[in-house]
Amino acid sequence: MLELTTDNLAGYLRGQGWIGPGPVQVELLAGGVSNLVFRVRTPERLFVLKQSCPQLRTQDAWYSDLDRVFREQEVMEVLHPVLPETVPQVLFSDRKNYVFAMSHAPEDAQVWKQQLLSGAIDLAVGRRAGVVLGRMHEITACQPQLVEKFSDRNVFIQLRVDPFYRRIQVRLPDLATVVEPLIQHMLHTRQALCHGDFSPKNILTHAAGFTLVDYETAHLGDPTMDLGFFLSHLILKAIKLASLRERCFALTKAFWEGYESEVQFRRLAELQARGIEHFAVCLLARVDGTSPVDYLTEERHKEAVRRIGRRIILRDRPRTWDAVPSIVADEAQQGDLA
Repeated sequence: MLELTTDNLAGYLRGQGWIGPGPVQVELLAGGVSNLVFRVRTPERLFVLKQSCPQLRTQDAWYSDLDRVFREQEVMEVLHPVLPETVPQVLFSDRKNYVFAMSHAPEDAQVWKQQLLSGAIDLAVGRRAGVVLGRMHEITACQPQLVEKFSDRNVFIQLRVDPFYRRIQVRLPDLATVVEPLIQHMLHTRQALCHGDFSPKNILTHAAGFTLVDYETAHLGDPTMDLGFFLSHLILKAIKLASLRERCFALTKAFWEGYESEVQFRRLAELQARGIEHFAVCLLARVDGTSPVDYLTEERHKEAVRRIGRRIILRDRPRTWDAVPSIVADEAQQGDLA
């Protein structure tokens, strides 16, 4: 396997016949922990190239199969025709070197995570996120033949189950027996496509809507994991941004409104109840798992997250999302995070 760099990428692309002999600009993009991602600009086109890394860039040792990049490529090839305004188009691939290239988002695109942390909270984007995720779940639940080939979940286990759910069982052993049934249900459910990494860092907003990236953990599985994972990111922002907490809560409600407008494959009450369980574990994983979020550095914020996660999964066990913001607000106040 040839490991690509900004120095050798132009020669590699020409050798593959993917670009001509003219000038090329190569930029290594930051943000992910599991892949090398490059922006490539030639006089004819602008595109993104992605290559798997065997060891992820985290403080704790974390490894994953290199061929996860092929899962990402294949999922995008299935989803682009049904969500062309949201899912990038695969352009070409090199399986020998674990590489594929995709269309670039509009050049005015911005990473939604950074917008949120800067205080720019757009409820329309939250609703759009609900619509996109709901449509993805609904289409693949109703047409399972589209995603049956994605039943293998080894990469999902390596990148989500082990570093999030099972790491919490180890680091917070009093929660181990509560988390285990959630893991087992998640691993034995095959209901719809689970993106597995549906989060603000993978949503690139622009004037036409947004582009969704990073599909390497996608699989035919339990769609409620996506709900909990995504909502944990919004609530983590609510912990960080005290002055905008109510606005963050409104963002979660906008998401649910968009999601509800698209799904019929399962009762929303059931989806919410299971999604909230995943939400609690994902919250805890983002402070005590293998890959903690980079913007909650103060211990008082981490302790508030721990209290919220424990309260939801051990004590209150809310079944509808309407009950969650009040729990978050109460624990934030207890932790003097006003």
